[in-house]
Amino acid sequence: MIFVQTRQLGRVVFWMTGALLSFSVMAVSVRGLAPVLNTFEILTVRSTIALAVILVLLSVSPALRAGLRTQKFGIHFARSAVHLAAQYGWTLGLTLLPLAMVFALEFTMPAWTALLAALFLGERLTASRIGVIVFGILGVLVILRPGFGAFNPATLIVLAAAVGFASVMVITKKLTATETTIGIIFWMNLMQLPMGLLGAESITFFNKLGVEHIPAALGMGLGNLSAHFSLSNAMRSGDASVVVPLDFLRIPLIALIGWWLYSESLDGFVFAGAGLIIAGVIWNLRAESLRAPAETGRQGP
Repeated sequence: MIFVQTRQLGRVVFWMTGALLSFSVMAVSVRGLAPVLNTFEILTVRSTIALAVILVLLSVSPALRAGLRTQKFGIHFARSAVHLAAQYGWTLGLTLLPLAMVFALEFTMPAWTALLAALFLGERLTASRIGVIVFGILGVLVILRPGFGAFNPATLIVLAAAVGFASVMVITKKLTATETTIGIIFWMNLMQLPMGLLGAESITFFNKLGVEHIPAALGMGLGNLSAHFSLSNAMRSGDASVVVPLDFLRIPLIALIGWWLYSESLDGFVFAGAGLIIAGVIWNLRAESLRAPAETGRQGP
């Protein structure tokens, strides 16, 4: 039993290491492409490379192709548009704010997801779910310190992106009842490609990229796929109560990368605020893990 648990934990750590590195590569890639491409063009690069990889996979797997069937194009389109808007805010934030601050504000997503799920999916707001919202708000206030310094409007952009990502989570939950994972990812990238081109300065914007930008372009596209693939495998390998706390290592990791590559200061208030946000999420995860078996026991066999 101990050996099995150790192997499972090893798999979780392996896949979460992949996810942490992938998200960090994406952030650095945005910084590498920002001097020559606008935000929509960066997102179009991401969609183009991701779609190319997916098409290669589909060409060799009939089973994956079967998963593309859908009758919910409207919901896919809404999800893709909201996700693109959230990605735009996150990507723009990476060019305007310290990397650690962007990642910390992004972690308010569980709080917004709990609130939106209660409003639109009818999910119950338990004490721990209310707690994750309250701790999330307190964490944001610590990070932004309103009244104690010059206000940066870019922080609101990143917070709006977090709300957008939470909305995508809620829509995705509805889609997963009938749609496959590959189908959701395929339609998202296919629909976001022309959306991103609408914001590009020219359809030939790829000509702006030189050989020196190829690593950043590949990092943006492949890092996106790798991050979600790694997270999915981590979730399959272990409980969310193990996976999600490991995901929070993104904040100190990206803070060190920002300090090392861009001479960004290690802001104690960002870490303190992130700690409050993380505390709320861990409390809710623990409460949910205890509540599920109890509810199963009450329902009977």
